Amino acid sequence: MDSKKSEEFYRKLKGQLAETSSWPSNYLYKFIVPTDENKIKQIQDIFDNTGAVIESKQSKKGTYTSISVTVNLDSPDAVIEKYKAVGEVEGVISL
Repeated sequence: MDSKKSEEFYRKLKGQLAETSSWPSNYLYKFIVPTDENKIKQIQDIFDNTGAVIESKQSKKGTYTSISVTVNLDSPDAVIEKYKAVGEVEGVISL
């Protein structure tokens, strides 16, 4: 995603989160990542020390791993900050 599109996406997301949730609030992230222990660990490290509940499940063929992260965050900005951090991990798809 180019930076202009991503800025627009995050601006819209922030507005939607502000309108639909009261903060602090639990937020559920879902990611698909190629099954690679290093990439999975990078995502887990991003949510380390946040009290997040992280669940992962490999695809039938084992090529990909889905990762669900439920975490209590203080604001829409905190949600976006985590999305951007995970976006730095190569090959991750945010759902």
